[in-house]
Amino acid sequence: MEITKEVNKHFKYKLIHKDKNCNARAGVIITPHGEIPTPVFMPVGTHGAIKALQPNQLKDMDIPIILSNTYHLHLTPGSDLVKKAGGLHKFMGWDRPILTDSGGFQVFSLQGNSITEEGSKFKGPKGKDILLTPETSIQIQQNLGSDIMMAFDECIPYPADKKYVKRSIDRTHRWLDRCVNSWDNPKQALFGIIQGSTYDEFRDECLEEVVKRDLPGYAIGGVSVGEGPELMEKAVKYVAPKMPENKPRYVMGVGMPEDLFMIWENGVDMSDCIIPTKFARGGTLFTNRGKIRITHKNYRRDFFPIEPNLKDYVNSNFTRAYIKHLFDSNEILGQILATAHNIAFYKSLADRAREAILEDRFLDFKKEFLDGYSRQDGKR
Repeated sequence: MEITKEVNKHFKYKLIHKDKNCNARAGVIITPHGEIPTPVFMPVGTHGAIKALQPNQLKDMDIPIILSNTYHLHLTPGSDLVKKAGGLHKFMGWDRPILTDSGGFQVFSLQGNSITEEGSKFKGPKGKDILLTPETSIQIQQNLGSDIMMAFDECIPYPADKKYVKRSIDRTHRWLDRCVNSWDNPKQALFGIIQGSTYDEFRDECLEEVVKRDLPGYAIGGVSVGEGPELMEKAVKYVAPKMPENKPRYVMGVGMPEDLFMIWENGVDMSDCIIPTKFARGGTLFTNRGKIRITHKNYRRDFFPIEPNLKDYVNSNFTRAYIKHLFDSNEILGQILATAHNIAFYKSLADRAREAILEDRFLDFKKEFLDGYSRQDGKR
């Protein structure tokens, strides 16, 4: 395709090193708005904002890329307005890379059985019917001006029978061609999405079809939709190593630390999830020893940082006792500091994983981390 040749002038992936003991890999994604070292975890800014944080705080933490949501930005303020404002980067005061999802997951999670061959119809904020199609999804994302756009696909629920999955992936491939035909800005990369539910044969079929389009990057979709960690790992472990080595590999919507280690070990470069920010606002904070609930009474006189080994702004200046006090007092600063901590923790986790991959010790790092990490909410 002609446009993919033009995109290659603006968007590149460089594989720097593959761990000799597993499929984990370190690389860099080059975009018009900057470079993204991988593996990378992308904080989710659904409405063009990371909840509770200013963009300059994200820059201070050296967050290289964020994700925003096509569906929600289409509802408000509308992509035409964002385009008039100079694009999403200028509108939200963020000059680093942005990835926008296609709206396909929101169709799956919010709209129920509203999918036809044309697209998906849903109710807007004022009750007006809105039709989201492959063409409108790409047009919205081009109006937003994101560095990476996602193809509009059908996210398959779990469980799903083989007849449904086959019909769904065939539609996703037809929709992918419509996305490609609507894509005309070479400064924006378009990623295809590999579906197939829990069936290896359909994952293979989808992988073959999507890769045929020679797109700038590829994602594994349809995981973390209720199938449980074992089936999620099965899908990632089966598909990821088969994905093109010279293109970014992205697993959508995966965000618990133990799941990140799993996808990184299998050669995945990118992931996103609302977990660190959503959990933070509810008072659940991540540490190297597991999650803690900062509202628990044990933290009333705890004058240690949330995570003593993290030297970010929050952990260098504030104690657990103070952050508990903020939550108890319903002070918004509590949510701000908790969110900043969780994002800094996830950034540190990806940075440490990259360092371990470059030194061929990723599996040792994974074991060391998980041996000390409790998956239950802590009350220390």
